Amino acid sequence: MHCISLPSSHLPLYSPPKTSFKLACHVSPRMSLNDNNNTSSSSGNGFSLINNISKLLWGPSLPPGLLISTVRTAWTSTWQLMMSQLAPSDPSGGYTRPPSKFRLSRQNPTATSTKIHLYVGLPCPWAHRTLIVLALKGLEEAVPVSIAAPGLDGSWEFKDLPDKDKSWDRDILVPSRDKVNGCRNLKEVYRLRKGGYNGRATVPMLWDMDKKEVICNESYDIIEFFNSGINGLAQNPGLDLSPVELKGKIEEWNRVIYPNVNNGVYRCGFAQSQEAYDAAVNGLFSTLDRIDDHLGGSRYLCGDRLTLADICLFTTLIRFDLVYNVLFKCTKKKLLEFSNLHGYMLDIYQFLGARPSIKDDSRISTQISLHLNHLKQAQVASHVKELGDFWLPGSLKNPEL
Repeated sequence: MHCISLPSSHLPLYSPPKTSFKLACHVSPRMSLNDNNNTSSSSGNGFSLINNISKLLWGPSLPPGLLISTVRTAWTSTWQLMMSQLAPSDPSGGYTRPPSKFRLSRQNPTATSTKIHLYVGLPCPWAHRTLIVLALKGLEEAVPVSIAAPGLDGSWEFKDLPDKDKSWDRDILVPSRDKVNGCRNLKEVYRLRKGGYNGRATVPMLWDMDKKEVICNESYDIIEFFNSGINGLAQNPGLDLSPVELKGKIEEWNRVIYPNVNNGVYRCGFAQSQEAYDAAVNGLFSTLDRIDDHLGGSRYLCGDRLTLADICLFTTLIRFDLVYNVLFKCTKKKLLEFSNLHGYMLDIYQFLGARPSIKDDSRISTQISLHLNHLKQAQVASHVKELGDFWLPGSLKNPEL
């Protein structure tokens, strides 16, 4: 479970105003990621987009019907090209997530006997879970972090922002330079390993600083390792997010949540057939209904104790209304409309925000998920309101829209 950046920030269709804002716990999330308070201007954005494309390509005389057909065809071609590279599908058109290349063996002594470094990308929910566990366990000093951002070509890039860009909000993590290897992008880091590497350069990634080797790029392996593998380096070694007595329940929930929710939102967004989309969206919302019912009688998934299963679910839920509902057409229901899920998400958010090791030291866990500029780095989300049904190609529609 990992993230590869989507190569969409360079799409020439529209460049929205550069705005960023935070989500307060008691404010309903916005359907649009554009922070625009001008109603009349907002309602004209779609016309302006079509008009600008028309003038750019053909001048003012192109019939609207032909223009719409042309834009739809161009967007479909772009979508299919992007999906063929980043979201491989099975014969039915369903998204198939490639397995992680580098796994962490529980018997592997390397990770516990060497200097390690964590590479993450802020928009990525899989990387977010590693940052949360890192902070809860108090591993900030033992495991330094380099933060990448999506680049124009879809790769994870490092940026050394000027001090003036870092100082506007000290509670917000921002992309950084590569603090260990000085590379320009994550692909260069992967290639430093012995024998090189030409595969997918994904986050999160745990790096062996001494041997210059990839230790692991599977997010769940990493959070299990942070939870119990290096307690000798942790400031909070007594915290166990996967206690022996709850491991069975945690694994049971993971088998439900990963395919249907964590990966389910991507199966909805990356579906390349109506059949695949219907299966994904039905699986997603039936699972959310099941979890919502369960939470009616339980504070967390496994009772009154926060576990790794909750953290894995949280990093998807915190992005649901703001990103997945809009960008991936997970529109059957907003998280805000569930009886228990929304309150559960806020409960975890408030719990994480109250932890001294997060708030006073690393500020890692919750703030990054609430800085919406990071959640919409790829900027495809900014096109959704204007493009409407162009977002999914062909006859792929959501009847709930």
